[in-house]
Amino acid sequence: MENSRLWQVIVLLSVAERKQLNQWLQSPFFCRRPQVLALFAYFRECLELGRPPEQGVAQIAIFGKEQSAGIQALRALMTELMGHIEHYFVYSEQFERKGDYHIRLATAYRKRGLEKHFRQSLHAARIDWASQPFRHAEYFDAQAAIEYELYQFQSAGQRTEALNWQDLSNQTDTAFIARKLRQACFALSHQVVYSTGYNFGLLDMVLAHLRESESLRAIPSVGLYYFCYLFLTESEGEPYFREFKPRLLANLGQLPVDEQRNLHLLALNFCIRKINQSSPAYFREALDLYQSALSANLLLENGQLSHFAYSNIAAIALKVGDTDWVEQFIHQYAPFLEKKHREAAFHLNLARLEYVRRNMGAALQHLQQADYKDLINNLIAKTLQLKIYYETDEYDALDAHLQSMQTFIRRQRVIGYHKTNYQNIVRYGRRLLQLNPNSREDCLALRLQIESEPVLTEREWFLEMLGEVGINRKTGKPENRKI
Repeated sequence: MENSRLWQVIVLLSVAERKQLNQWLQSPFFCRRPQVLALFAYFRECLELGRPPEQGVAQIAIFGKEQSAGIQALRALMTELMGHIEHYFVYSEQFERKGDYHIRLATAYRKRGLEKHFRQSLHAARIDWASQPFRHAEYFDAQAAIEYELYQFQSAGQRTEALNWQDLSNQTDTAFIARKLRQACFALSHQVVYSTGYNFGLLDMVLAHLRESESLRAIPSVGLYYFCYLFLTESEGEPYFREFKPRLLANLGQLPVDEQRNLHLLALNFCIRKINQSSPAYFREALDLYQSALSANLLLENGQLSHFAYSNIAAIALKVGDTDWVEQFIHQYAPFLEKKHREAAFHLNLARLEYVRRNMGAALQHLQQADYKDLINNLIAKTLQLKIYYETDEYDALDAHLQSMQTFIRRQRVIGYHKTNYQNIVRYGRRLLQLNPNSREDCLALRLQIESEPVLTEREWFLEMLGEVGINRKTGKPENRKI
């Protein structure tokens, strides 16, 4: 019984749902066999006592000690109880939205020819849907359903009023277009991750229709996904992104939280792609999106912020140069990090902040205050330490650190792309350390190698340091460093 579908569902019911389902089973309108209620009562008792259900105990609880009932009778009851639970689920889902209730009630009154009741229910449906904030695809579905009920009523019999066919057509088209674009954008993000392809059907015709309809593009649930799809698919996506971003920031309240989150993530992925294509202006764009998502609480899942998002936000904000905001962010959102990552992520990002502020001693102190159990954070911390040693002319410490870092990377087996990147960081760190600053040819050769290296996340820093070879960073004067 513990492995049955029925038990797996019952375990996940909330306390409120168990109470409602018990009331459901007590109603003879839904359930006429007391044994079904007895079986559910036995399962509830198992949950309260924290023990798994047992077949023999269940049979006694339902049929009594003196009555003989085989396993088939118990299985039949379990199947019947499962049916009642599923019926309860469907009922709950159907009446979750109040506006849908009134639309269905209007249908019942229309079929019975009660015009006054029908119009009152349809009016209530319009008020309910107008009072909720979202103008998503489901909103236009509901508007189309309302217009369809009115059309059905008006077209029946010999009525003199004009039919609402145009309103019905417009709302149906809007609902379809909004849903089609939403699905297309999500499919794009999915096919990138899973290297698959999809046939988008009528999408080309939808896009062509929208190019000619400014009024449709002005609807947030249409325009946002329209421009999102275009900046994700067109080779020159920047103009579409510039149309998309202000619309997104201005219309957050008109979309449900999951759609707001997904649109932010799709736009952020575009920004990261542009940054990787050497478009530094997109650091500012990405930070704006992150700040918008934070303000709307879109990045918290179950009250927690991913330590990856936490570090990405800090890194991007530091690139923009907004150090005061970064400091506030690091402290404000540290409590929302998962406990096992909290200390390491907190000190790592404070170290980054102090490094940007040129407080090298404070940065090193933060790097030494955390146990970096996460491999990538560990490598990021080691890279930052490498940069600090070089920029403070601690060449002996740097030499030992490079050796330690190389050994650490060699021992890691499953880091894929990252292994190549950090091996290159160590290799070019050693080349920079050993470089003859008086040899223009050696400096130029190293610069060309760094510029042409396919995988090197710290390329910008190496090129910057290469431009300073032969300059004492403390005095700003030329020097001849020993090799």
